[in-house]
Amino acid sequence: MTAFPQSLFDLSGRTALVTGASSGLGQHFAQTLARAGAEVVLAARSVDKLEAAVQGIRQAGGKASAVSLDVTDRDSVCAALDAVGAPDILVNNAGVSGTKRPLDYTDADWDWVLDTDLKGAWMTAQETARRLVAARRPGSLINITSILASRVTGLLTPYAAAKAGLSHLTRALALELARYQIRVNSIAPGYFITGINREQLTGEEGEKFKLRIPTRRFGEYPDLDGPLLLLASDAGRHMTGAELVVDGGHLVSAL
Repeated sequence: MTAFPQSLFDLSGRTALVTGASSGLGQHFAQTLARAGAEVVLAARSVDKLEAAVQGIRQAGGKASAVSLDVTDRDSVCAALDAVGAPDILVNNAGVSGTKRPLDYTDADWDWVLDTDLKGAWMTAQETARRLVAARRPGSLINITSILASRVTGLLTPYAAAKAGLSHLTRALALELARYQIRVNSIAPGYFITGINREQLTGEEGEKFKLRIPTRRFGEYPDLDGPLLLLASDAGRHMTGAELVVDGGHLVSAL
């Protein structure tokens, strides 16, 4: 008799590293993985910003710790991974964005977004994979992309370019790392209110955005729990190179 399906999502005995975990989606991802049984390492540039989230997970009965990690600095990535060991699950969530017209972006603006959202994800995935391969262990790498990898909107040119690159990087890494039993997938959220876009999506402008979404609402953090656990756990053990879109139907709308 096969195991009850719920057990497929059990992450007990596994470790998970979540980048950009000091707030927003990253912090929620860490909490979700901890509730599923994983020992979670929350990562951000400032450990001080992580302490409250770590304590919250522990008080809820989960296992959590914090590590300083700047995804734009390979030495920092390596130091963090050397300190915590190769995680079974990596959630590449760290991201930034600007809001300017294309003609107003500077080279520094471009580098800031691409170095974090694309190169940072690349370095963290690469260094995690190197350690998993050396340890002869399987793993699950999960990149957080965006629906803007597939469609565009105004004022977010570098961000859209970075997320499109990360989406394609996901598939390239999935092909290359499958031989090592390392799965690489991505989640492409639609519009969720976070620290990056709160000003844009609240108020009158936010109401206009909702009209472009067939479900007529922004995503709520728990909407991402199922996709995250599917990709992180044995429930998705034969999935690699996939992108799960969570957008209320935005990509299939005409707006």
